[in-house]
Amino acid sequence: MRIFGKVRHRPSASWRQATDRAFTLIGDGRYEDAGALLTRAADLEPWLSESWFNLALLHKFRHDWEQARAAGLRAVALLDRESGAPDWWNVGIAATALQDWPLARRAWQAYGLKVPGSGQHSAATTEPTGMELGSAAVRLSPEGEAEVVWGRRLDPARIEVLSIPLPSSGRRWGEVVLHDGVPNGERVTAAGPAYPVFDEIELWAPSPVPTWVVLLEAATEDDRDALEKLASDAGFAAEDWSSSVRLLCRDCSESRMESDEGDGEHLDPHDHSEPGHPGPLGHRTAGAGDLWVPERECGLAAPAGLVRGLLDGWVADSPDSREWRDLEEVC
Repeated sequence: MRIFGKVRHRPSASWRQATDRAFTLIGDGRYEDAGALLTRAADLEPWLSESWFNLALLHKFRHDWEQARAAGLRAVALLDRESGAPDWWNVGIAATALQDWPLARRAWQAYGLKVPGSGQHSAATTEPTGMELGSAAVRLSPEGEAEVVWGRRLDPARIEVLSIPLPSSGRRWGEVVLHDGVPNGERVTAAGPAYPVFDEIELWAPSPVPTWVVLLEAATEDDRDALEKLASDAGFAAEDWSSSVRLLCRDCSESRMESDEGDGEHLDPHDHSEPGHPGPLGHRTAGAGDLWVPERECGLAAPAGLVRGLLDGWVADSPDSREWRDLEEVC
């Protein structure tokens, strides 16, 4: 097969050695040294799409989106298959990071995805909305104190965070994060569907809504649920961290995990926190036989001017069974 007048051939031993060494350096976080080797590999074999794919991958790791887009476009220009190549996915991520919507649309279509409105000239320059990719989980701060939260996929490279993240993640409810293309784990719900877990690359759009933590006295689960509904009806969110947070080791987090352990009183074998210590990073999975604990640690996502009013309104609806204290802004 000839590409631009050159015969496609197997890469040389020098190319393979430089590339293998580069990826070892990438694993050690030595991106500058790896970049020099991958640039050398591209000089040795400029007709190989893999040369430019590897450079695009490195630039993605470095969040150098201009260079990632440039290298990615050189890679796809040398492809010998019609669709489904990961080269196009990396181009789509870089284009999304740069808000280059025409290229993002082209990348997702070339990969084999349907992008609504791409045939209309007026829509071709806008965000690729309406792809209906559904829900997914995203691992925030994957290289730090990683936390998996739920979100809504806006397109193949972005998720809007719908959980209330813990303050250690540095992320807020309603933020949009750019994420990688290959899932790194899976969450299975009690109803059966499995949802991929994607790793965050970087924050794409911040949220102006602060995160608060508050201690509740909620006599029943219905009392707790009433606060979550009140916040949702106001356009914001509340989340009972005493029920929703589990501390997992890295291997468990990156595997196929059940998000609801089902009925019965038991200790979640994947929960590596200490039993009997509810709250963030120390939660014992509750089964149907467990007694309800009225004291709950709750995360709230709401503006400063509204949060106390929400809590006071929640208490006013049932003052005998509800109380709050120790409200603190944490992120």
